[in-house]
Amino acid sequence: MKYPALLLLSWVTVGVVGCQSTSLTSTSLTKPSDQHPDCVQTYRAEQDYFPEKVTIQYAQGFEVDYHKHYKVISVKNPWRNAAQTFQYVLVQCGTPTPDGFDPAQVVQVPVRRVVMLSTTHLGHLEKLKLLDTLVGMSNPKLVYSKTVQEKLQQNQVLAVGSNASLNIETVLDLAPDLVTTYGTGNPKNDAHPKLLEAGLPVAINAEYMESSPLGKAEWMKFTALFFNQENIANQQFELIAQRYQSIAAIAQKAQRKPTVLTGFSSSGTWYQPGGKSYVAQLIKDAGGVYLGGNNGDRGSTPMSFEAVYERALNAQVWINGSQTWQQLSDIAKADERYQKIPAFQAGQVFNNNARVNQFGGNDYWQSGVMSPDQVLADLVKILHPELLGNHQLFYYRALK
Repeated sequence: MKYPALLLLSWVTVGVVGCQSTSLTSTSLTKPSDQHPDCVQTYRAEQDYFPEKVTIQYAQGFEVDYHKHYKVISVKNPWRNAAQTFQYVLVQCGTPTPDGFDPAQVVQVPVRRVVMLSTTHLGHLEKLKLLDTLVGMSNPKLVYSKTVQEKLQQNQVLAVGSNASLNIETVLDLAPDLVTTYGTGNPKNDAHPKLLEAGLPVAINAEYMESSPLGKAEWMKFTALFFNQENIANQQFELIAQRYQSIAAIAQKAQRKPTVLTGFSSSGTWYQPGGKSYVAQLIKDAGGVYLGGNNGDRGSTPMSFEAVYERALNAQVWINGSQTWQQLSDIAKADERYQKIPAFQAGQVFNNNARVNQFGGNDYWQSGVMSPDQVLADLVKILHPELLGNHQLFYYRALK
């Protein structure tokens, strides 16, 4: 799709609506707008415009370097086996844009209007109390959040398509200050090349590449950087981390450690999370022994039914099966061999589909990403019900 050069130029030079720069040099200042009081009115070179800074403890996929009036984010591992990194230059609105950067890297902050192309990013806005900035969303039927669903119904948030079917015209009409997306390394499926071609400000969020639950949740700080909400992000994440560590400490007191099987076979392929994956970390922190944890892989590996089935015959607990499984009889119908798994015979099968909307949108993959403490509490309740007597399963449920 081709766009007029003038249109492309306008999207390169516009940051926050109303804060427009006539050129991208260190000698020009963006023009502050009365509508956006966060824009700097009088620039002072010696002033630190970001007194609150994020500290990254668990996330390994991004880092940030602060300068007095701009900050540089580096996304180091955007997708599996990626050979490139992405860098974003966040310039305080009303201050000079630094030299030496591609204009496509520059985003003026704080952003006011955002389009999100993954439901997993919504939890960031909810925690940061920034849902009012959301103007566009991909896969709206899969959104579990009632607040976002109401905004969609009232046309306060518009559907923009996704990946190969992304509607660039709709995104342009929304005039976002930022579009968040994710990458796979496949240009046929990834949205960011199309967004960049249209001159739209885009940032790749790679939280799904993290190997720990707290690492995934800490990407809330990545989102917060674009809104200058570092202080709130630090506070919210600290609460999450404290609760998670407290629950993990309780689980480590358990004398027994049940063996745990994850996943299911689809068309003869059974994907198994690696021994260094966030799933393996959750099971370990919940006081279990992950049966697929004898390797150093961070992602999932496709395996044959027979290969996984051999280890499954030692499983005392089975989690994260097919989302369509509502009861044990569904598992038996899928493949009669499942019935020989000890966890199935003992009725110790738990699925993470307790919160699913009518279109299949699963809250486990939405608010659950930002609530690893709640997910961990569910797993501790499953593996060691005596340790968290008052806890009620939230994301998980037992299949009967």
